[in-house]
Amino acid sequence: MAANPLRYAPYDATVGVPNVVVDGSPNASTVLTLSHWPQLPAPDGLAADLSAQMAFRYLDSGATLHGNAEVVTNNHFDQDGLISVYALSRPDDALARRTLLEDVAAAGDFATYRDRRAARLSMVIAAFADPERSPLAPLPDDHGGTATALLYTDLLGRLPELVDKLDTYRNLWEDDDRQLTSSEHILTTGAAVIDEYAEVDLAVVTIDETVDALSGYRFTGGIRFDGIHPMALHNATDRFAVLLIRERSYQFTYRYETWVQYRSRRPRPRVDLTALASRLTERETDGVTWSADPVGSLTPQLNPTGNNRESSIPAAEVVSCVIEHLTMTAPAWDPYP
Repeated sequence: MAANPLRYAPYDATVGVPNVVVDGSPNASTVLTLSHWPQLPAPDGLAADLSAQMAFRYLDSGATLHGNAEVVTNNHFDQDGLISVYALSRPDDALARRTLLEDVAAAGDFATYRDRRAARLSMVIAAFADPERSPLAPLPDDHGGTATALLYTDLLGRLPELVDKLDTYRNLWEDDDRQLTSSEHILTTGAAVIDEYAEVDLAVVTIDETVDALSGYRFTGGIRFDGIHPMALHNATDRFAVLLIRERSYQFTYRYETWVQYRSRRPRPRVDLTALASRLTERETDGVTWSADPVGSLTPQLNPTGNNRESSIPAAEVVSCVIEHLTMTAPAWDPYP
């Protein structure tokens, strides 16, 4: 028998009662936080890449640190959060499915997977949280965490069925899964080529112009990654900065592993991309403007923006500028306490 189960409660409802927070930030009454989010200290021996792994390690440790808290909560909904809450609220079932469930959390947060079932389960969870595709639609406005609470309440009860009867939910994963298969195919056939620059933790991915446009969902809520399915890409390279090239279209992205407290290896720190965006804009000859997300964004991107996103800059020059900027610019993000 695992530790006594905690009860899920919506985040706003726990502000006045002792609670455990997983995969998010603590509130005024939190007595234990199991989260890989930036700057949040991990209890001794429980730090891990994923919050779900931290929750399972807590169960392994005997789950004695939460005192009189009876509820577990989170301030947002995603795959890692769902698995984390499930581990503490349904510990016996979660431990029996631990390997697969940790893989689901990784598929959601890091867009990596070992078991294809985990990739598909992540896709289903993402679909439930997408206002345009959710079987729970219309999803309520998330003011006060209403939609978040609905998703946790439904999917905590539904998760065993998702695992055991995954084909029943095929309509929620088959299109995304097809994009994943196609993306893996172009990587194995050479229609997409990865060149790695380990000194700056960069993967340059060149996609043949004849390849149909591919994409894949990230996290939850309908967020998409364009150019190639992120699970195919992230399974193919360990580099945490990625530059996609397709003819004169470019997209640089810092992976989510560089936002959290990643533990299995220390990622090269992020640098601010604002100056690089300005430099590339100055090099354009036809009025294209480059834009950079703030360095503290979950997965900040740098790319040409506006109606015309076709750059006039040759690919070799963009790669050179990116490598020089990553090499010469001081770190601007440190998630570790």
